[in-house]
Amino acid sequence: MCIRDRYADFQEGKKLFEDKCSSCHKEYISFKKLKENFFERNNKLLNLTIPTENMLSWAIMDSGKKIGDPDDSDMRQIEIEEYLKEYLANPDITNSICDENVLKYYEKKEPIKITDEESELLAQYFMGYKEDRQKKAPIKKKSLAQNPDEQKLLDKAKKEGKHFIVYATSQSCYFCKKMDKDVLSLEDVQKKMNEDYIFVKIDVDFVSLPFGLKKYFKGMTPTFFVLTSAGELLNTYPGAWVKKDFLEILKENL
Repeated sequence: MCIRDRYADFQEGKKLFEDKCSSCHKEYISFKKLKENFFERNNKLLNLTIPTENMLSWAIMDSGKKIGDPDDSDMRQIEIEEYLKEYLANPDITNSICDENVLKYYEKKEPIKITDEESELLAQYFMGYKEDRQKKAPIKKKSLAQNPDEQKLLDKAKKEGKHFIVYATSQSCYFCKKMDKDVLSLEDVQKKMNEDYIFVKIDVDFVSLPFGLKKYFKGMTPTFFVLTSAGELLNTYPGAWVKKDFLEILKENL
């Protein structure tokens, strides 16, 4: 399919979504506001009972439960089409790709059937949603830090005989901020990390993960990667942790 056809299908998919879905699914709401709503205000700010259009697109395309292989767009489109048809015909919450932390707020969805053509157009819409929004309101990013010098880190680890702990974080991540405040800033936690680890904090919105960790990263922040002094991955720990459990993670990888 040519680029022109894809764009035409995206526009048709957008119109289809607006005509048939927008009465239930709200328009774009910033993820910053969504995180505040769900993780700080227990959904009392927005009172959402169904995901917004950008939440749907993110779940399908970028979440930890994303559908299909990002490197094979044609096959990915087919998988998205099949998922949409199956899920809409039988909206089982256990088969949802939405964030598990927000599913509890959603109302049960009534089953509907869509045609093969409609599923194709909706798939095109979700696949092009992010790019379309960025064209309308480009996200201006400035580099907050340079990519880490891997060789210098490896030399330092070898010299000091330490492992690595790479912390994948994001400025917009509520649980990262909580983890920073409640665990990582504590003196005894920092002491333990400094004894045995080289701590590398990476804001994944601006800086690439070192040591080839991108292929293991599922998009969840915070995520902690523990590596040997040679940069070889030992374990991956997605999510936030309380002090006791985080110290246990440090201990069990030595």
